[in-house]
Amino acid sequence: MSRTALFLKILLPLLILALGAAGMAALIKSRQPPAREAPETLGALVDILEVRRGDHQVRIHATGTVRPRHEVSITPQVSGLVVDIAPGMLAGGRLAKGEELFAVEDVDYRLAVERAQAALARAELDLRTVEGQARVARAEWQRLDLDGQEEPNPLVLFEPQLANAKAGLAAARAQLEQARLDLARTRLRAPFNALVRNAQVEMGQYLRAGNPVATLIGTDRAEVIVPLPLEDLALVRVPRPGANQQGSPAAIHLTFGERGFAWQGQVVRSLGEVDERGRMARIVVAVEDPYNLRGTWPANHPALEMGSFVQVEILGDTLPQVVSIPRTALREGDEVWIAAEDDSLRIRAVDVLRREQHSLLIGAGLEEGERLVLTHLMGAAEGMKLRPRAPEDTRP
Repeated sequence: MSRTALFLKILLPLLILALGAAGMAALIKSRQPPAREAPETLGALVDILEVRRGDHQVRIHATGTVRPRHEVSITPQVSGLVVDIAPGMLAGGRLAKGEELFAVEDVDYRLAVERAQAALARAELDLRTVEGQARVARAEWQRLDLDGQEEPNPLVLFEPQLANAKAGLAAARAQLEQARLDLARTRLRAPFNALVRNAQVEMGQYLRAGNPVATLIGTDRAEVIVPLPLEDLALVRVPRPGANQQGSPAAIHLTFGERGFAWQGQVVRSLGEVDERGRMARIVVAVEDPYNLRGTWPANHPALEMGSFVQVEILGDTLPQVVSIPRTALREGDEVWIAAEDDSLRIRAVDVLRREQHSLLIGAGLEEGERLVLTHLMGAAEGMKLRPRAPEDTRP
């Protein structure tokens, strides 16, 4: 092998490696360490709510059961066979006020009216006869012209007979009135716009006076019986008996499947007693047109049927200058977290005036314009650095 070939194959690679090692060593010796920088502490990212004071109307949430305002048991006052019956006289049927429910056979009662009319005519004749006899007797007594003679015996002047005839006439008139009343009672009518809850009357059935045959409930108004704690009752306007006062407005909510419906109502009275076990008072919320027969509610509204269990929201009194915050913003021990001006955490106790379904009403402890921390933080401590989330800040 020639010297040139030997240099190219062995010595040249070794030379290149040596030069590379020398260059690497020179670079390492000339390297400068990077400058140390303290890491920036951004703080925990939190959602905030600016505190606003103002008047707040209390919303009381409760539950109740729908009951009819009017309910009556239909009981015939005369006996007889049923000869006519209304088409709506069956369970679930609807009847208008004054509509005939059913009628019983009235032949016997019409005959009783005729007999009473005849008896009245006889009584009137008897009275006229006795009156004539009394006039004749007094005239004869006066013709005798007996000086010093005392008043004659009442029997002589037909006075007892006259009183008896008048009493007979009054009795005959009363008997006729009773017969006419019994005849009118053979036809029963609805006392109000009603829905038939139950009915046990059929064509040809013999009804006995005094036995109930049907139950009607009113369709013009429903009432919701709502139990309330005494502290909530103090915030509700309940009209007093005889006072011209409007009760608190209320909303009745009922869910059918995934759809919810609402009816407007009003507090009309209190039942005037407190449950001894639950210490709850009961008030009554009235709802007009629960079956929507007058088109009071939207056409897609179902009927607010009796016995339904509903949610009730009552608008109570207005509390002045309070702060409304979400329930989730209250920490253990009735404390809240505040983001101070330097974005540090401040822990503060507050006075909770009222706890509502989704919010809390705060009296003392929060000032106008302060930033309330809504986000829950693990291991939160006084002075902890925060990073309040601005509306445009979407960073994680």
